[in-house]
Amino acid sequence: MTIKIDIMAEIIYLNGYLIPRSKGKLSPFDHGFLYGYGLFETMRAYNGCLFHLDRHLTRLYQGAEMLGLAAKLASFDLKAACRETLRANSLKEARVRLTISAGEGDMAPEPGTCSGLTILVTAKNFIPLPPQRYEQGFKAALSSVHRNSQSPLSRLKSTCYLENILARTEAKAAGVDEAIVLNERGHLAEGSISNIFLVLQGMLITPSSESGILPGITREAVLEIAQTSNIRAVERKVELKELTLAGEAFITNSILEIMPLTCFDGKSIGTGKPGELTKNLMAAYRKLVNIETSAAGRCCP
Repeated sequence: MTIKIDIMAEIIYLNGYLIPRSKGKLSPFDHGFLYGYGLFETMRAYNGCLFHLDRHLTRLYQGAEMLGLAAKLASFDLKAACRETLRANSLKEARVRLTISAGEGDMAPEPGTCSGLTILVTAKNFIPLPPQRYEQGFKAALSSVHRNSQSPLSRLKSTCYLENILARTEAKAAGVDEAIVLNERGHLAEGSISNIFLVLQGMLITPSSESGILPGITREAVLEIAQTSNIRAVERKVELKELTLAGEAFITNSILEIMPLTCFDGKSIGTGKPGELTKNLMAAYRKLVNIETSAAGRCCP
């Protein structure tokens, strides 16, 4: 059965304007397309409110500084662009993506030829995974792709996303939900689309930023919840064998929130079911989301 999508009904934000998706046009010489010279953020909206929008934008601006694009962003109100796109599509529960690129330039890889940025915001209705999937947890496998912890790209949410796609393709081929990526030194880095946490001897452990990870927005929230809940949390180098020895594990991203990891390379993690600390953090995170997205006027002025 073929599902037809009415693209005429979809509204996107492109370079300062809300337009029908069918009218959106990008230059074939856009350096985001030619060279992956750009950044993106994927956010989740609850009840019409984008959760932690400010934090996503802060990370984007930090990345733009590294890529030399920050000055050109000054003329765009990215917060308004994201919210207006959400409202224009009459969405309450949604997945929203903000993409920026260096814009149109010469065919050669010369950033100085780019005349202006491309700013694109898209929004799609989002249906969360059923509770049963969180009760089962995800299965993961080790990827052959390695993260270079010395590369600045490891800390950027760049549109040059091929390593992540290769790792994710391996996971799908192996019949699992996520791929676990090591860095060039053999330490745990992250998942193809997620950060990873372990629970060892009651302590929460996650790879440090020096391990070559993208510092996730949900990862940051989990660490803050742990601090306020008197849960000892440590960011450090993590050996692969520690994942196999962990009593619990979970992955995080803005769309999945906190997803228990119950199986790695065909072997159960802990009991093979979500652990108590993981479940407590899941509940605390959802409480945080409810508080911040239901407060009148807080995120939906």
